[in-house]
Amino acid sequence: MAATVTRGRPRSFDRDAALDRAIRLFWRKGYEATSVRDLSEELGIGQPSLYAAFGDKRTLFDEAVAVYDRRYGGFIRAALDQEATAVVAMRRILAEAPARYTRRGLPRGCLVRCGDVGTEDAQVRASLSRMRQENAHQLRRKIEADVAAGLLLDGTDAAGLAGYVLAILNGMVLQARDGATRQDLEKVAGLAKAALPAETPSAERAAPGA
Repeated sequence: MAATVTRGRPRSFDRDAALDRAIRLFWRKGYEATSVRDLSEELGIGQPSLYAAFGDKRTLFDEAVAVYDRRYGGFIRAALDQEATAVVAMRRILAEAPARYTRRGLPRGCLVRCGDVGTEDAQVRASLSRMRQENAHQLRRKIEADVAAGLLLDGTDAAGLAGYVLAILNGMVLQARDGATRQDLEKVAGLAKAALPAETPSAERAAPGA
C-alpha cells in the first residue's frame, strides 16, 4: 500500500498571505465552524506546518482577529478619533457601515461581531466581547463628553445611545451575511441617522473650521 503523503510548508511559504487566507476563512465561517483541517486546506500546508507557523487554532484565531482589526476593521475607532462631536462620529459610523459589511471580494459582515457565534470557548468569546465592549465604552465616553460640554442636551442617555448605534450595526452585520445589499443597508442606516439626537447650537462652534 502506498504511503500517505502529508503536505509540508511550501518553500516559498508567505506567512502574511497565509494569515490573510485564515482571516477570511474565520470571517466566513466563524471560529467554531472552522476546523484545523479547513485551515490546512485553505492555507495549502500540512497540519504540522500549520501548527509550526501559527500555533494551535485559537492562537491563530487571536492573531487573525488582531490583524483583521488593523487591516479590515477599525472604522468605528477612526470615526471616534477623527470627528469633533459624537453625533458627527455616529453619523459617519452609520454611513460607512453598509459599504464595510458588503465589500466586494471579501466575506460579508464583521469578524469581530460574529466570529464567536456558536462557540463554547470562553476565551474566544471573552476576547471578542472585550473588543465590542471597548467600542461601546469609547462611544459612550464621547457622548458623555459632549453632554458635559453642552454639545448635547442634559439628560441624554449616553449608554442607551451608544447601545442603539451598536445594535443597529449588529443588525446590519446579520443582514449582510443573509444577503442584504449595500443599498438595503444604506436604507437602514438612513433611518438610524435620522433618529439620532440633534446637536445644540454650540456644537457648530466645536466643528473644525467653524
